[in-house]
Amino acid sequence: MKNKIIKYISIAFIAASINACDFLEVDPIGKTSIPVLFSNVEGIRAALPGTYSMYYKYYSSDFLKYPEAAGNMLHLSSVSESSDMIKQYNFTSAPGDELETVGYIWRYIYEATANANNIIEYQPALVKNFPAQETELNRIMAEALFLRALGHFDLCRVYAQPYNYTDDASHAGIPIVLKTPGADTNLPRKTVKEVYEQIITDLESSLQYFEGTSPREDYYASPDAVYGLLSRVYLYMENWDKAIEYASKVIDKVPLSLGSDYLKMYNELEPGVENIFRLNGTLRSSSLATFYAPISPLAIPADTLINLFQNQDDIRLQLLTKEDDSPVCKKYYITADVSEENKHYDPFVLRGSEMYLNRAEAYLHKNKLDEAAADVKAIIARGLQVDITEITLDETYDQLAKTIETERAKELCFEGHQFFDITRRKQDLIRSANTNSSVKQIQYPSDFFVLPIPQKEMDTNPSMEQNPSYN
Repeated sequence: MKNKIIKYISIAFIAASINACDFLEVDPIGKTSIPVLFSNVEGIRAALPGTYSMYYKYYSSDFLKYPEAAGNMLHLSSVSESSDMIKQYNFTSAPGDELETVGYIWRYIYEATANANNIIEYQPALVKNFPAQETELNRIMAEALFLRALGHFDLCRVYAQPYNYTDDASHAGIPIVLKTPGADTNLPRKTVKEVYEQIITDLESSLQYFEGTSPREDYYASPDAVYGLLSRVYLYMENWDKAIEYASKVIDKVPLSLGSDYLKMYNELEPGVENIFRLNGTLRSSSLATFYAPISPLAIPADTLINLFQNQDDIRLQLLTKEDDSPVCKKYYITADVSEENKHYDPFVLRGSEMYLNRAEAYLHKNKLDEAAADVKAIIARGLQVDITEITLDETYDQLAKTIETERAKELCFEGHQFFDITRRKQDLIRSANTNSSVKQIQYPSDFFVLPIPQKEMDTNPSMEQNPSYN
């Protein structure tokens, strides 16, 4: 086993069974090798659910908790040294935190992308050898390209400053891994611009491979998922035209979940009509359920979030309060009448509401205030369960900007957006006066708005550059 975390992904987890989604640790000196596994269609077909499972592994844990703990809409119920996410809450992460969030996110996202890379590497030969299966193989390739793009985007958000940190995005990003590296491969960090270019290349290629394929179930990547991720990527890049273009492609096809259906997509094990891409947690564990448990939660909605809700009829409050009106996040609380073993937690990666908010923000920056107002009104009207014509807003630029920011915080809370939204907007982190964190405020820019590169990677990869202030 290699010490280097990037090299560690050469021992990738591949699905051994498409039905059970079990994993086989593929040891290069063992009886089974990756080339053998990918020598037929059955092998690559079995690898795909394993790849999704690896993405679920990091989404169902620290990756979704980190931008909330580091943000300004959450309190931790305990601030002892052993509390979950305490270092991210207090901005005391260190490179040596290999077995905690710093090492966990780095390691498991790169492992997930290794699975996608194996599919991408071996798919062309399979198309050549099994031309009758080309349509299925192209769909598998499309999904793998989407997942690889998602992995690189997520890593860049955690370990690199936002795209607009420098005028030309020339600051350090992450290593771009397009093929499982060899034992002596030392991969340097690419610029954030280069990382985003690769993300967009993968997503555009994914769309090409999706052409002529049939749509699958709710928990798989699709052309709509590609459009949705492109909308988010271009929003982070401040390419407003492209953000509008791709958000519109989704909005034109995907309706918002309304009324009780909105609650059911969180609590009743229903994908939701506005689902674009979410990960299936069937038969898998998730620490999100413990972190946000309705009884004795580790993480509690802060008053900075609750106070944003001026109308107590907003349906979204039903996901943020208990019966005694005390704050609690119920987005990861299953009320469906199923056994405990059949309960599962399916984190959203992309959904329709975000597309409205992406487009509203992009329209705002294009100074198309009427269009921006229409999109944010759709989100407000759904929350209040009224017709959009009943919503009136102050549509001056500054007030509309504030409304969009507020609705984004209310709508996407605890889904892994808040801290990333603060940093990409170049805002100061300002927490509630009642926060029990040792950090009340951090001015933008800050070296501590990114996590350090894990020390094990630094020790074994001479090409790796550490983030400032973590040396």
